[in-house]
Amino acid sequence: MSLVGSDENTPLLRGDITSDGDADRSRWRSIRVMYFTMFLSSVGFTIVITSIWPYLKKIDDSADASFLGWLVAAYSLGQMVASPLFGLWSNHRPRREPLVCSILINISANIYYAYVYLLPSHNNIHMLLSRTFVGIGAGNVAVVRSYVAGATSLMERTSAMANMSACQALGFILGPALQAVLSFIGETGVNVKFIQLQVNMYTAPALLAACFGVINILLVILVLREHCVDDHGNRIPAINYTPEERVEVTPEVEGDIDQFAVLTSNVLFFVILFIFAVFETISTPLSMDMFAWTRKEAVLYNGIILAAIGFESILVFLVVKVVSKRVGDRPLLLGGLVLIFAGFFILLPWGNQYPKIQWTGIQNNTMPTIRLAPTQASNASLEPTGCPSEQTWCFFTPVIHLAQYITSDILIGVGYPTCNVMSYTLYSKILGPRPQGVYMGWLTASGSGARTLGPVFVSHVYTLLGPRWAFSIICGIVLAAVVLLSAMYKRLIAFSIRHRRIEE
Repeated sequence: MSLVGSDENTPLLRGDITSDGDADRSRWRSIRVMYFTMFLSSVGFTIVITSIWPYLKKIDDSADASFLGWLVAAYSLGQMVASPLFGLWSNHRPRREPLVCSILINISANIYYAYVYLLPSHNNIHMLLSRTFVGIGAGNVAVVRSYVAGATSLMERTSAMANMSACQALGFILGPALQAVLSFIGETGVNVKFIQLQVNMYTAPALLAACFGVINILLVILVLREHCVDDHGNRIPAINYTPEERVEVTPEVEGDIDQFAVLTSNVLFFVILFIFAVFETISTPLSMDMFAWTRKEAVLYNGIILAAIGFESILVFLVVKVVSKRVGDRPLLLGGLVLIFAGFFILLPWGNQYPKIQWTGIQNNTMPTIRLAPTQASNASLEPTGCPSEQTWCFFTPVIHLAQYITSDILIGVGYPTCNVMSYTLYSKILGPRPQGVYMGWLTASGSGARTLGPVFVSHVYTLLGPRWAFSIICGIVLAAVVLLSAMYKRLIAFSIRHRRIEE
């Protein structure tokens, strides 16, 4: 492959690069800024995920699990719309521009979320809008992935993507962990009168996410520089970097992209994100229904559980970096799907023990014969706990035990991160050295579409039919993904391998 310009005269930064070593150090500093941006995108979603349901119930007691589905999906809907746009922007302009713009949107949206309780009416709609704008800000994930894909060689790619996923998982850990810690502030919290803000267990996480965003903007402005290398690691001009004094011509890349492989990768990524969106959305309502946890207990315990899954995911990423060099990306992707299937299969309700029922407004004694639980919470509050009597499936669906729940968490905590990193690592390799902003935008959009539909699907199916139907359907979807991957297995290969420039 011919390069435009030599290593010495290729303009990579706004400033002089005196040696390859300087350029390489700058390249990896910029990649690390992208890691941090991915980390904050994950934190922005997970730092409130376990408290959304009780916060919604606090500001609108009439809200049900169906609206929760839309509320969780709003983030992903915003991300789905914004990702291709930010990706297109990053293909033609310095990536600093879409990154700063997106982070500013994210900061503003988190502040909006913190003030939702104060608005005089339609608080639930304002909450929905705030999460939508947080999602729009998170559309910069497409920019992050395209940058890392373009700034790494084929040999570096899996490791860099695994590092990026580890940072995402770290955000996944710290988000729920921070929420769990901040739950000790309580529902009353501290009232900051001069800005008319109540800092409590629901608003503090969003405000903390906004502070992280400010740090991210400073790093993007001060540290990030444009870098691009080919599959062999040779520096080439970045398509979106045009210094005022000269304009570089982007080298032509011979060979076409396998569009069927691209489509398959998008479908698999959709399924993987759909499955995990279902899991994280339903965890709080499921635990409150099955284990009779209060709102505060559900936020605390699920925060701890999700943080543990995130820590598990980091270990998985470290292992994946090593194992992928020995067995390849595709076998790991297949193995991850099998583990996810096992996790949801274990979560299916069995046996003849039923959940405790939460009664509200009993009119007569003609209800089915069921072992009833006290309506008082374990902390002697007036908050009712258990499976709501309005959900008719509570009377005939066996309880899901805590051991099932934890075992499922462990299996999904291994399967999901493996599938996640392998799916978009494969995708970036399939695309090859071409500008990937728009393609990564569509991949992010497919994942965001999954995170939009997943919560809506599971909240409706779970509310109407219960966990047996919801998790059985998920098992069927995972099996379909395994069949698709098996059918397209031979086509999911790197661009350079497909065109015989690098031996597999």
